[in-house]
Amino acid sequence: MSRTQKQPSYLGRPIQKKTIGDRVVRFRTALSNTILDVLKGRGWQEVQGDMEWDFYWCDVGWMREVFDHYYMEEHCRINHFRNHYELTRKNLMVKNLKKFRKQVEREQGKLEASKCDFFPTTFELPSEYHMFVEEFKRNLGSLWIMKPIAKAQGKGIFLFRKLKDITDWKKESYKSQEERRNDDKEPVETYIVQKYIENPYLIGGKKFDLRVYVLVTSYIPMKAWLYREGFARFSNTRYSLDSIDDTYIHLTNVAVQKTAPDYDPEKGCKWSLNQLRQYLIARHGIEAVEDMLKEMDDIFIYSLLCVQKIMINDKHCFELYGYDIMLDDKLKPWLIETNASPSLTASNQEDYELKCRLLEDTLNVVDMEGRLTGKEKRIGGYDLMWNDGPVTLEEGGLDCMSAPTYTTNTHLGCFNDREKQLKQLFRSLQMAKKTTTV
Repeated sequence: MSRTQKQPSYLGRPIQKKTIGDRVVRFRTALSNTILDVLKGRGWQEVQGDMEWDFYWCDVGWMREVFDHYYMEEHCRINHFRNHYELTRKNLMVKNLKKFRKQVEREQGKLEASKCDFFPTTFELPSEYHMFVEEFKRNLGSLWIMKPIAKAQGKGIFLFRKLKDITDWKKESYKSQEERRNDDKEPVETYIVQKYIENPYLIGGKKFDLRVYVLVTSYIPMKAWLYREGFARFSNTRYSLDSIDDTYIHLTNVAVQKTAPDYDPEKGCKWSLNQLRQYLIARHGIEAVEDMLKEMDDIFIYSLLCVQKIMINDKHCFELYGYDIMLDDKLKPWLIETNASPSLTASNQEDYELKCRLLEDTLNVVDMEGRLTGKEKRIGGYDLMWNDGPVTLEEGGLDCMSAPTYTTNTHLGCFNDREKQLKQLFRSLQMAKKTTTV
């Protein structure tokens, strides 16, 4: 994979913010993958140790341990909100969504609240074990999936149909703190248990999920951008409920699938969202796909709104979320989880180029160089979908296969002519600046 990133040609001559002056932007990063290449390719200067920085792409551990004790200048930006985990930890996301749904039903009625029915029946264990057992007995024979709340990449996940399959886990969870201390064991790990989506949409007989990117630059007021590109991740083995222990069938995570004996790293198990969009339109028609995309818009907006009032807003912070969405055989989208640190490690050259585009446009929106007016509705591959309220579509989606009939300013899976758009955008900004200085 190419690791040489040049400064994007569309940027032109920078217009620096007064808070930075004429010097180059100084950055730190905790990662050595694609984001490092993009930051260096932008012409920014990497700093180490205790040196002052303007922009920091940190890990969530730094936010937890250092953020509250660290002073930042007015212009500095960092890539997480302080309590990002309210949306990105599996149990807290579900708790906040349930609470928000009740609020919507109370204030706006059952019809509007039904738009929040986009996550599977979920319980937190061990705290909601008895509630789970009641639900389990009402749906005997259903398949359930257990997930540890603090792990990623498919670790610790398993499926089950019978309560006895989690008997050992339950016994361990109900040991007293004193017993676990005597056993020299850590307190029991918290899990969520969800009703498994047994009827996923299949392509070529294989299950897949979607990775979609949403950028939030402010929670108060809320300002959120949806990226046009993303990908579908396929399992390596044809779908079947006959073997619930086969992770190559049921888990689409790349970290799991790449360990399959016949996995091809160059080919991978991915489709672009543009490929998937065209495939679904060819099979089901534009109206069915538009309805699906509307429901996905609801997922992004309602999930962000459910944490808006509890998220600690800070003008220094932004967040790039990786949403994992599953489609069932009726084209209904389901929210599986939201990631605060979506993988930026490329699995092949195509994946590397996609993540470079994503990160370049993320930096364009964050705008450390001070080029933008703040009124833009599109910046590269990002479309502004919420700006203290829904953002409506004006141009009719000319770069899609056919013009969307819905009004939200989103173009998920549409052609991403980002370089052309960015050149036009920055050229018009330069001309406007020259006009005002004459």
